[in-house]
Amino acid sequence: MPDKLSRLSKISVMAEQKLNLGAFLRGSREQRSLTLRAVEKAIGVSNAYLSQLESGKIRQPSPLVLHKLSQLYEMPYTLLLEKAGYPAPMSDNPVGQPVVVDSRLGPISSDEESELKRYLDFLRSRRSWSFSESRTFRRSRPPTIPAIL
Repeated sequence: MPDKLSRLSKISVMAEQKLNLGAFLRGSREQRSLTLRAVEKAIGVSNAYLSQLESGKIRQPSPLVLHKLSQLYEMPYTLLLEKAGYPAPMSDNPVGQPVVVDSRLGPISSDEESELKRYLDFLRSRRSWSFSESRTFRRSRPPTIPAIL
């Protein structure tokens, strides 16, 4: 039974990644105020294919199309490969280059990345604090908020 559950879990993760790819691509396109037709003209891929890709109807997008989109949206190709469920090289993001965290945020600097990480750590510690608080009567002190520049 564990084998069957682990396979279902892997399939679920792969399906979630593909759904995230479509939303990620749509967000990237909308952030740049591009229409599907404008993307079609820029990379030579039909707007019908792009629409199906963004809606998640295309289950295995072509790596070539992903490469063209990564160049147009100015994001790492490996990021799109990973979101599509393909094995990807370790990184194609040169040191010192901005990192794309989310299509809605765009590229961020390394300083911003470290601040975001600190804030996420704070939020996650607070979540675990709230959870443990509900199981005990009292906690000695609440978590401290990190200083943000």
